[in-house]
Amino acid sequence: MTSLTLTRGATDTRTARATGRRTAWVPTLVLILGALYCLVPIAWVVIAATKSRSELFSTFTFAPGSGLLDNLHDLSTYRDGIYWQWMANSAFYAGLGALLSATVSAAGGYALGRFAFRGREFVFKLMLAGVLVPGIVLAVPQYLLMSELDLADSYWSMLLPSILSPYGVYLMRVYASAAVPAELLEAARMDGAGEFRIFTRIAVPMMMPGLITVFLFQFVGIWNNFLLPYVMLADDTKFPLTLGLYTLLAQGASQPALYTLVIMGCLLAVLPLIGLFLVIQRFWSLDLLSGSIKS
Repeated sequence: MTSLTLTRGATDTRTARATGRRTAWVPTLVLILGALYCLVPIAWVVIAATKSRSELFSTFTFAPGSGLLDNLHDLSTYRDGIYWQWMANSAFYAGLGALLSATVSAAGGYALGRFAFRGREFVFKLMLAGVLVPGIVLAVPQYLLMSELDLADSYWSMLLPSILSPYGVYLMRVYASAAVPAELLEAARMDGAGEFRIFTRIAVPMMMPGLITVFLFQFVGIWNNFLLPYVMLADDTKFPLTLGLYTLLAQGASQPALYTLVIMGCLLAVLPLIGLFLVIQRFWSLDLLSGSIKS
């Protein structure tokens, strides 16, 4: 009786494994299709950037062209290299804005997650409400506010709206509550450490994976932001890449030669984001590994 039961159990296990293998191709196929959907446009930009203007408009193929260096030279010399000014502006807006946003999110999330004070839940729910508000709704009020402060068409008009991220504060509150033990903070206080030192020396290192996530989200969001600079900026020397490439594309209707510059500019605009993801992925792995070792 026992041997018969074991035999039936083994048979059921083999049947379940075979069924699992037969159905595993469905999610795999969905992931492959999703990857193709995301990567094919990028592959087309890479190939199109190598084509000269005649090659770009004559045929639509994925064969590389012969105009890569010429397109890069024309883009670099267009209006005395204004594209690289746009690139520097985007790096400044995204880098400094994401760094300030991560700092504010860390402080706000840590305070909401590890301090009990009157009105804490109200503030937290207010931040959650801010997550639900789309950025397009805030663009015009932010412009009016910056105009009243005489900051419109300035670098501050791009930086100040990017500092506070409701989603970043929410994420850091959740992360601080889960990753920073209250017992460790109490032990530091008993040893005479001040709150600022506890935050910078104990809480921030333990919250680093969450901080990197907030920095990455903010950097990508600011780098790809189009509406805010479109509303705030009038001087094209202050434009980020998104708005600068848009102006080139708009001029391409009357000057078709600019289309190759736009495509080359789009390719170069993607490269910093790819490099950022590769670098930050390394820090993610190190932080998670160090956290598992400490635990």
